[in-house]
Amino acid sequence: MSGSTHLREVREAGRIVSVAVIIAVGVNGDGRREVLGLDIGPSEAETFWTEFLRKLARRGLRGVKLVDLGCHRD
Repeated sequence: MSGSTHLREVREAGRIVSVAVIIAVGVNGDGRREVLGLDIGPSEAETFWTEFLRKLARRGLRGVKLVDLGCHRD
């Protein structure tokens, strides 16, 4: 499973605010990529990622062999 965060600006209640868009992509048994989930939150904080991954598990995601969240520091 690969996960990534994209920071975007959206209009909310007449104001422009920054949000984090999290996308999880997996590779199925045939080798094809599939979007496993997508969520929008206030930031890419650990709590947001944790809840996103828990939602995937509650929806039945099992058998994950590798997770790449693209975490790095400059």
